[in-house]
Amino acid sequence: MQAAEVKADQNAAFAPRIFSGIQPSGGLTLGNYLGALKRFVEKQNEGIETIYCIVDLHAITVWQDPEKLRHATREAAAAFIAAGIDPVRSVLFNQSQVSAHAELGWIFNCVARLGWMNRMTQFKDKAGKNSENASLGLYAYPSLMAADILLYHATMVPVGEDQKQHVELTRDIAAKFNHDYKVDFFPVPEPVIEGAATRVMSLRDGTKKMSKSDPSDQSRINLTDSADAIAQKIRKARTDPEPLPDNIDGLKDRPEARNLVNIYAALSGETAEAVIAQFAGQGFGAFKPALADLAVAKLEPITTEMTRLMADPAEIDRILGDGARRADEIAQPILARTLDIMGMIRSR
Repeated sequence: MQAAEVKADQNAAFAPRIFSGIQPSGGLTLGNYLGALKRFVEKQNEGIETIYCIVDLHAITVWQDPEKLRHATREAAAAFIAAGIDPVRSVLFNQSQVSAHAELGWIFNCVARLGWMNRMTQFKDKAGKNSENASLGLYAYPSLMAADILLYHATMVPVGEDQKQHVELTRDIAAKFNHDYKVDFFPVPEPVIEGAATRVMSLRDGTKKMSKSDPSDQSRINLTDSADAIAQKIRKARTDPEPLPDNIDGLKDRPEARNLVNIYAALSGETAEAVIAQFAGQGFGAFKPALADLAVAKLEPITTEMTRLMADPAEIDRILGDGARRADEIAQPILARTLDIMGMIRSR
């Protein structure tokens, strides 16, 4: 059964709730901020219940140095908070502290079909030509992602375009579970993909996603970069010799120009069309300094706050522990009801 067959009012019985998360892979970039953190804060401020997770169980689908993983988890938590996530208004925790994620993940391994998993393009991208040596976890992690979402009966999932396929898989898993057990227990969540820069591209190649794994540090803006480093990277960003056009269609075959316009729009909260209207006919000699000033103004306070938070790892651990307790209070009844529906016997 495909999720698309489910009626449009499928989630009417469920309170609106947002779940999303990021991996603690270290080296958070402008792409993580604009594609995830900034949008998470906006959703928090809309008054919807928000649950945000640092998905460290997903991180170990490839080998992780233990000390680096601990540091990256705390750094991700610091970035959430510095970007504006209030750990009182939102639930913020790391995945491995709530064991129900792994338990429901196994259940969904038994619901998901191999054919569905074989269509997941991210496994092919991440495993590459060496797929026979990839971990089983890397292959099955979309099923765990479905568990992450459905464990909280989330109805909306803010994601980047590259994760949309996994939310569609989550919808299929929810629909199949409900169909197989003749219940309306799991919501069929909607992916939320919006904003001018949901996919931020490299400053050196506008056809490639901004990534911490790029060999060139000039290709990305790190959330730990100084104001001078941010401004310098933008000034040196690859562009073309043409001025900015007077309409958005003029950016169609200009990936670097389009990327910088989208970054400006996302940082300023404007549309790309509004940015084009403001800078139409101007060259990058005028546009880049304006973008650099805007980026520094938006990112320098985040960098400063992250530095302050990272100086007190015990406080970060306390925040994550409190968030895990609150997440577990939501998750355990949903897991218990799932097992009951399936016929599992549990002591009361």
